[in-house]
Amino acid sequence: MKWVVQQVPENGLHHWLSDMNTFPCTQCGLCCQYVHLAEETRFLDRGDGVCGHYDAATKGCSIYDERPDICQVGKQYELNYRNRYTWDEFVSINLRVCQQLSEGDLADTP
Repeated sequence: MKWVVQQVPENGLHHWLSDMNTFPCTQCGLCCQYVHLAEETRFLDRGDGVCGHYDAATKGCSIYDERPDICQVGKQYELNYRNRYTWDEFVSINLRVCQQLSEGDLADTP
């Protein structure tokens, strides 16, 4: 199954259509700027909490087509969370983390 990242307006974080194949990413880059916060992504840390593949100018991934499984929301769902959550629950959990990062709630966590 191919997963698609849906681009939504910056102010549309919570207004998403439930689609099993779509994660409503705003492409803010915050998940790439705080890889030190999760054990699963620490191997990507370039030493300052930011992913070594993060391109600040584009807020994108320099290896997007070859990015690790942990960076692929849909793939993570299929591999690790499908038996624990529905797709809608999983998207909701991820959107809460996105919101917390944008509000700075997780940014200071060691």
